[in-house]
Amino acid sequence: MTTIARTPPGQPRARPVRRSPLRRRRLVGLLVLVVLLLAACFASVAFGTKIIAFPQVWSALFAPTGTEDDIVVRALRIPRTVLGVLVGIALGLAGALIQGHTRNPLADPGLLGVNAGSAFFVVLGIYLFGVTSLLGYVWFAFAGALVASVVVFTLGSMGRGGPTPVTLALAGAALTFLLNALVSAVVLIDTDTLDAYRFWNVGSLAGRDSSIAGQVVGFLAVGAVLGLASAPGLNALSLGDDVARSLGHSVRRTRVLGIVAITLLAGGATAACGPIAFVGLVVPHAVRAFTGPDHRWLLPASGLLGAVLLLAADVLGRIVARPGELQVGIVLALVGAPFFIALVRRRKMVAV
Repeated sequence: MTTIARTPPGQPRARPVRRSPLRRRRLVGLLVLVVLLLAACFASVAFGTKIIAFPQVWSALFAPTGTEDDIVVRALRIPRTVLGVLVGIALGLAGALIQGHTRNPLADPGLLGVNAGSAFFVVLGIYLFGVTSLLGYVWFAFAGALVASVVVFTLGSMGRGGPTPVTLALAGAALTFLLNALVSAVVLIDTDTLDAYRFWNVGSLAGRDSSIAGQVVGFLAVGAVLGLASAPGLNALSLGDDVARSLGHSVRRTRVLGIVAITLLAGGATAACGPIAFVGLVVPHAVRAFTGPDHRWLLPASGLLGAVLLLAADVLGRIVARPGELQVGIVLALVGAPFFIALVRRRKMVAV
């Protein structure tokens, strides 16, 4: 788009100012993602074991009369859709933050031990305290994510250079292997724990009512604000720690802020729905096609696409397995792997 500035009489005419094509592409990309998210929300409310037409959905939302469709929409599908949007945004943001902080294009929320920490504490909750409800799992899973993140950051900070992408990734990988081994040991000696744990571990939006979203929404909101606020510092870190310091950024403060944001986002999402893979890995690579590496655009776009992807996978799981359904974690694994391979083969990976 070209704009021409008015100039006073007698003054030389100003040259036309052209908006950056990259900025225009980013704005169009964000607008498309918002439209896709609205469409995904409508599909999540309308499609399921029973397909509800648009007039009935509208009536249930704005003029309910107590019909069966009204109850299904308001009591089941709206809370499930809201939770899907929250968790999708959290996982997309967390994936972009982790890849930025570790400078690792294969990083996802599991790399820093968040998923393994949540799983281990859930298993302990089942085995030691007999917790078997989703509401009970939430707090054990979140506590595990917090503890794992603190341990990884402490281990990764040891040494003269403080926390670096390499030390954080190595500490996360080591803790993940250790916690996975402990989880396997516990579930092997107690079959009741295994039966309860495997339903949480698959990752699902099914059966989660509004109380689950209410428990984690505060953590996810704080994590999202901290993550978006860290974008300028993350851009500086992408140039190297020494360059970031020369530009006046505190590397340690930026790392701490990022780890806290990742813990709140990934920990809250995992606590609510169980471990869900591929969203945090795939989404940042997909949105870099139009945002580039600038985290001020990459982070919000990753959150939007994460919500779209999670809701689309959830709806697909309800449609292909009617009258039952496939869990969203299974659908993402089946669809996400070929999609990611195709994405990698189609173009060169953009540097993180």
